Amino acid sequence: MNKSTVEEIKERFDNDVERFSNLDTGQLSTIDAKISLELITEAAKRIVPHAEYLLDVGCGAGNYSLMMLTKIPDLHCTLVDLSKPMLDKAFERVSLHTKNNVTTLQGDIREVQLDENKYDIILAGAVLHHLRDDQDWVMTFTKLFKLLKRGGCLMISDLITQDTEILNEYTWERYGDYLEGLNGKEYRQKVLDYVAKEDSPRSMNYQLDLMKQVGFSKVEILHKNMCFGAFGGIK
Repeated sequence: MNKSTVEEIKERFDNDVERFSNLDTGQLSTIDAKISLELITEAAKRIVPHAEYLLDVGCGAGNYSLMMLTKIPDLHCTLVDLSKPMLDKAFERVSLHTKNNVTTLQGDIREVQLDENKYDIILAGAVLHHLRDDQDWVMTFTKLFKLLKRGGCLMISDLITQDTEILNEYTWERYGDYLEGLNGKEYRQKVLDYVAKEDSPRSMNYQLDLMKQVGFSKVEILHKNMCFGAFGGIK
């Protein structure tokens, strides 16, 4: 199957702003979304308690930045997303919760120009599963590492796979059952179809190994439930 293009992904998110603006209802298909959001922001606060600069990659409507600002107030926030309507919504919401600068950049994290060694915290919530081949993953993790200050952290909450195919089939079968329990067989098929079309997740092991490969001094697993996980690395 041909995967969705960047433009197709952008278009889908352009049309889904309001749903992603509500943490309680917007992420039902994401198992433990609220737990992972809490874990990665609280971990970031504890790793860099005096953080000043936050980068939110694939920020959507701003939920991750908003949660981070409840932990460390008045961060300088840089928000990056493909979707202009999402960015506008995120800017509107995040600006209300910090006295410092909120900068928005529309574009792909692989291509936008950002200052190296600037950010104390980088949050990547439900975004990196859109990366495609190994080169894409290596290039993006290398870039994110370079953007961090020494001692800064990259915290990820995302869709993941298993390295062992038989276990991968099992976790996705369980996930399908979860979706069906939420909203029936049609919903199960709809979500799994768009994951197959749009996403190309990698395992947590793959991503943690890649973090170490590009230079992170420590990597940590915070949470895993079926095909979703929360984890990160410290520069």
